[in-house]
Amino acid sequence: MKGLKGLLDDLNRRYGRREFLCTSAISVPHRYTRPEDREIAGFVAASLAYGSVKQIQRSAEAALGAMAPSPSRFVRRFDPIRDTARFERFAHRFNTGADLALLCYFLQQATNNAGSLQAFFLRGYDASHEDIGPALTSFVERVLALDASPFYPSGTIPQRAGIRFFFPSPAQGSACKRLNLFLRWMVRRGDEIDFGIWTEVSPSKLIVPLDTHVARIVRRLGLTRMKQANWRMAREVTRRLRAFDPEDPVKYDFALCRIGVLRQSIPY
Repeated sequence: MKGLKGLLDDLNRRYGRREFLCTSAISVPHRYTRPEDREIAGFVAASLAYGSVKQIQRSAEAALGAMAPSPSRFVRRFDPIRDTARFERFAHRFNTGADLALLCYFLQQATNNAGSLQAFFLRGYDASHEDIGPALTSFVERVLALDASPFYPSGTIPQRAGIRFFFPSPAQGSACKRLNLFLRWMVRRGDEIDFGIWTEVSPSKLIVPLDTHVARIVRRLGLTRMKQANWRMAREVTRRLRAFDPEDPVKYDFALCRIGVLRQSIPY
């Protein structure tokens, strides 16, 4: 265990630096200075964080370019009839411009309803829970229950609708990589990578953002023996990391991701 902690700390010192921001989707919301813009830009960029980093960055830039100059102001003033056309040429792998427009409409309702996206999330957050899982489940359920009638006149979102891809749930076993990535960006503080603007959520409750690439790395490091990158694996890996830093177990995530993105060999 001591050797693994030393390795993780070394990787964090080597890769957990601002110079590597350009290899991550978080580089896009870093272009904004106001917390409310970083919150919205962060959610958009994290929602699109599947595929290659360059593709993710291009798609996030295109999406936020249509919302310029202030993503938070755009979301507050979003009109489905007037503004959906801004995204008509947008496409990112499985998602379309209509999905992105509905995402803006959901973010508008959530922020208008609670005052901010953080406040909306906190309605399902309980600091006594072991981790963020129940709060994330509640968040997803409440977002998907918001009005979608300008996009689906029946009021019911089809099961295969692209918007659902942005809102997987721990209750369904998903690793929720992109939502956990967004939470890491918003909650973690104390370095030059994450924003730390959601001050009412404890970093100790975060779950590692787990996809197939990170799953391969953490298996190689002996942090799990599970084969499927799902919620159970994400929780197990986080528990192991929590043994090394109980207050900030997800601090190692950025460095672990760099191994995959930069195609470095796993030094273990």
